[in-house]
Amino acid sequence: MAKNRELSSIEHGLAEAIKNLKTEVLEEATGKSISFLRKCSDPDLDQQLDHNDAIKIDKACIKKGLNPYLLRSHEYIILKELKKANFEDQSMNELLVQFTISLGKLLDSIKNAKHSDGDKGNKISAAEKKEIHEAFHEFENKILKVKTSVEKE
Repeated sequence: MAKNRELSSIEHGLAEAIKNLKTEVLEEATGKSISFLRKCSDPDLDQQLDHNDAIKIDKACIKKGLNPYLLRSHEYIILKELKKANFEDQSMNELLVQFTISLGKLLDSIKNAKHSDGDKGNKISAAEKKEIHEAFHEFENKILKVKTSVEKE
């Protein structure tokens, strides 16, 4: 039976990567056996994932069109700590409004960049890519805040 892992853990992110990537992809990316990586995803064992291997696994995830699970876990852990420090204590309604606004900004930046009136016409310029990246980053931060808020309640 699979072990339940705390959502805000490296072990959870690794377990998701193992679940969604083929064994061969993981082994090729890290040079480690799937057995070794599974042990790293077990929170009850002392064996832990090396930072460089985590990066390699996230790169493999991105190449396969998946989320970088370990990066998300890391962000989630840090955001959770920020919450504990009371840097931002917002209601769920406030977070969802900010989430919607961030999504709107992201969609607008993509739409404007692909519009024929954009910097390079239908092609996306470097400045437009930067704007999209910033809007996407802001949106990701709002997603993490909502996740953390849901876990806290």
